[in-house]
Formats: sequence, structure tokens, C-alpha cells
Amino acid sequence: MGALIILSLILLGVVLVQIGKVNELSASIRGEEEAQESANRNHAIIGMGFMISFLVFVIASFIYYKDSMLGYGPLEAASIHGVEVDNIFNVTMVITGIVFFLTHIALFWYAYKYRGRAGHKAKFIPHDNRLEIIWMVIPSIAMAFLVIYGLAVWNMAMADIPENEVAGKDFIEIEANGQQFGWNLRYPGADNHLGATYYKLISSDNPFGQVWDDPKNHDDFQPSEIVLPVNKKVRVRITSRDVLHNFYLPHFRVKMDAVPGMPTYFVFTPTKTTEEFKEGLKGYPEWEKPTDPTDPSSNSRREDFNFELACAELCGNGHFSMKKLVKIVTEEEYQAWLTTQTSYYAANITGEVPEKVDTPAPVDAAPEVIKDEAEETTVIDAKVEEAVDDKKTVEEVIEKAVEEVVEPVEDGTTPK
Repeated sequence: MGALIILSLILLGVVLVQIGKVNELSASIRGEEEAQESANRNHAIIGMGFMISFLVFVIASFIYYKDSMLGYGPLEAASIHGVEVDNIFNVTMVITGIVFFLTHIALFWYAYKYRGRAGHKAKFIPHDNRLEIIWMVIPSIAMAFLVIYGLAVWNMAMADIPENEVAGKDFIEIEANGQQFGWNLRYPGADNHLGATYYKLISSDNPFGQVWDDPKNHDDFQPSEIVLPVNKKVRVRITSRDVLHNFYLPHFRVKMDAVPGMPTYFVFTPTKTTEEFKEGLKGYPEWEKPTDPTDPSSNSRREDFNFELACAELCGNGHFSMKKLVKIVTEEEYQAWLTTQTSYYAANITGEVPEKVDTPAPVDAAPEVIKDEAEETTVIDAKVEEAVDDKKTVEEVIEKAVEEVVEPVEDGTTPK
């Protein structure tokens, strides 16, 4: 197929060269002016043909791909904020689409209408106030509308969790850490809070740099895929270990850079489970095709569909491999999944693997040994910095810091 295309292009080039030679011969026989007028007419007609073919191709390609790649039909946003993102995108497409078609039609029509002909002379118009007002006012109004509407959608989509909302009850917070070339994931355990981290503690067996003397880290777990309950707000804490990455969930219209040294976040609420989304793909021919085109007996694209986490920032040779499976399930299925997860601290640090992770505690029952999350984390980070500066052992200073911010339990001892 590729060879046929190359051969066709070569033949087309030969034909164009021969046409040019024929035009040169015609000019020498009929005279320059007549030949020039004929060339102008031919070029104008070719331009009109190209315009029509190009615009038809644009419309046809949109119709062909809209249900499989362009976010329409069954691929509408599967999150609350995503609906508004799609709306502003569609409004922008309509406005710019009108300009796109009008300017291309005008470009080629004027090239045809005002082509060089004998007896016709171009009109010189150095200034026209009416035209200048039209092409300044109309674009200004359109741009102002798009900017104001876009800012409203941006502020809604980028809003953080309100201070009065409670972790576990009103939202779930997870962490995604990008590195060349993969994603590390971290979920809170029964306390519904992610534990403190410190970047100098990052190692092969501590990918997030978790401070193990922080009790909130003891029940955090690190799954191999993202599993979230439907209709539950999710706050994703996004970090990077090395270079710039991008946390991208296309079906939820979630896209945020993962920047080394600068944590970012994104808040969204899934509105469809994976199975509900698959059900919505039924009836679309594009999604009933075999997943493997060389094997007609393979599952359809609809049957093999899954939400996906990808990296949308070119981050190196292995960029293409930065994928994670994303599953949106019912609340009951999510709670059942939680019971199968094991604390990373228990499994990899202490080696004491419990039979199962307890289901989350009531959201208003914070661990008694923890005073204030923000204050505690700040103190621990400061003490670890002190350990590095004074050449002390990190373990000694962290232990001392935890003793200062953690209340003793009933027997008078400090939990480790």
C-alpha cells in the first residue's frame, strides 16, 4: 500500500512537469498575454476545486471520527466538570468553525473572481473605516465571550475541596506520582488521610518517601490500578520524581501536569461506572469491530474497553508505556475492593501482613494519637531537615519529632 502511494505521487509529479512544458509551448505559440490569462483561469479553477475537496474532507473526517476519537456520541464526558469542559469546547468549535469555513471560502472565491484577465484592473482601496470596525468589533466580542465563559469553566473545574468537607465522607484523596516511565499510586487507609512524605526518603522500597514514624502512613496502601467509586468526589494529589509528566484521564476530562518539586492536584467526580460506559458503546459500529483486526474472532473494542490513565507530556523514550488501568465501580464494589488491599508499611517495612485491611473508620473518628495533620507534618519535615543539616541520623530526629507532636496513649508510651 505504501509503495502504491509513493508511485502515485511520482506519477503525479511527472504529469505536473509535463503540463508545465505544454503551457510553455502554448505560450510561445499563442503569445504571452493569452497564455497568462489561460494559466490564471486554470489556477483559479483548480483552487476552487481544492477548496471544495478540502472542506468536504474536513466535514467527512469529523463525521467519521466523532464517535470513536473526538469525544462525541458515546464518548461524552464521564465526570461532572467534564460536561462543562465539553460545552466550552463545543462553543469554541462553533465560533472558530464558522470563521474557518468563511475565510477559506472567501480566500479561494476571491482568487477565482479577481484572477488576472484582459480588460480588468484591480481597485486600490488604501483605507475603509467600515471594514476596519467590522473586523475589529466582531472578533473582539467573540473573544471576550470565550474568555469570560472559559474563565468561569476553569474556576469551576480547578476548585479545590472546600474546607468544611470531610475526607472519607465527602471525598477521597489519592496520590499519583509520576516517574520515568510509570505511575506510583497511593491510597489512604482506614483513617482516610494520606501520611506525611519527605522527598529525601524516596528509595526503591519507599517510592513516595513516606515518613514511617507518622502513624497515618501505616495504613496507606499502593495498588497497581486506580479503583474509584462512582458519584464520589476524588482529589488526586499529583507529584513527579524526575521530569515533567502529565496526569491524563481523557474520558473524565482530567489533565494536570506532574511537576518535580511542586505538587499539583485535580478534583473530579466520576458519573459513570466502567460497565455503564461500556453499555453506552453498544450500537456504534466503530466499537463493535474486533480489538485485533487480524483476528475476527477476538473481542470487540467495546468488550475490551477500559478507562485509562496516561501521561500526556513527552517525558522520554518510554513515554508511551506510562499507562494505568482505571476502574469506576459502585460504592459496594469499592468497599469490597478496599478489604483486599494490604498496607504497604505492613507488607514491605515490618513484614507483618494482616489478613485484610479494615474498612474505613467513620469519618468523624480521627486517630486519637494524632493532634493536627498540618502542624504535625510541618514539624516532622522541619526536624528531618535539621537531621540532614546536623549530620544526625534521620531516624533519631524523626522519632523525637513524632514524640513532640503525638500524644501518648493510655499506658504512657508513645506509639511508633
